[in-house]
Amino acid sequence: MQKILNRQDLKIELDKLRARGKKIAFTNGCFDILHVGHVRYLREAGKTADVLVLALNSDSSVREIKGEKRPIVPEEERAEVLASFEFINYITIFSEQTPLELINYLQPDILIKGGDWPEEKVVGRNEVKKWGGRVVIVPEIAGKSTTNIVEKIKKTYC
Repeated sequence: MQKILNRQDLKIELDKLRARGKKIAFTNGCFDILHVGHVRYLREAGKTADVLVLALNSDSSVREIKGEKRPIVPEEERAEVLASFEFINYITIFSEQTPLELINYLQPDILIKGGDWPEEKVVGRNEVKKWGGRVVIVPEIAGKSTTNIVEKIKKTYC
């Protein structure tokens, strides 16, 4: 099974799964340097539905959000590594600054974000609730972040 799909092919796959009664969960992020916080978050996200879709920020989108020095790992490599996790069913790369357009297009049943995001700031929450879906906030793994890893590397090696 191909896990990394463009949004059009992903929509076709999700429509087939929905027709078979499957619930679709959606999460998104940069996932630049993977760490234990990412793994724990994504594993929990995968438990919320039959199918977990990960929308991965493109390199250009990461630069807009995180600054010109990011991402450290290119989008194709980030997608390939994430596709190796059994709890992620599909990955699609998006270039917009937020996943709102993609959320509206795919219409997931469950929208998932990490505990560092209060529900009222989760992009797409109103839309998902409008079509009968729900928002799930997975508790944050304190102190685990790509930014912290980068800072530790800079302090240690620079």
